[in-house]
Amino acid sequence: MKLHLSNTAGLNLFTAYGEGFVAVNHEKYGKNLILLPESIIPEWSTATPATLDTADMAKLLGLGVEIILLGTGRQLRFPPGALLRPFAPAGIGLEVMDLQAACRTYNILAAEGRKVAAALLFD
Repeated sequence: MKLHLSNTAGLNLFTAYGEGFVAVNHEKYGKNLILLPESIIPEWSTATPATLDTADMAKLLGLGVEIILLGTGRQLRFPPGALLRPFAPAGIGLEVMDLQAACRTYNILAAEGRKVAAALLFD
């Protein structure tokens, strides 16, 4: 699916997604990545939702954002609760959703000027 954006010059945004890929500013990626409005962290982890660990989540905690969208592939899969607990006390919202929903939600929040990150896990 192609995503259409307006008035978002200079931001990293998802421009498309499909089976096994996302496109950021028209460049395709097929491995786990973190997208921030001003930067891309490719291959931030080799984990799947089932194998995420505290080191993976520590990378997310250190991003300096207010909201993290964790895209868990083609379907919504929650990581163990113990991995999610540190975010609320740190003042960081963590939303778990499927990869496509994470892309759409990220674009909206980034266009609003929010301090957001999308951390995507591919199947």
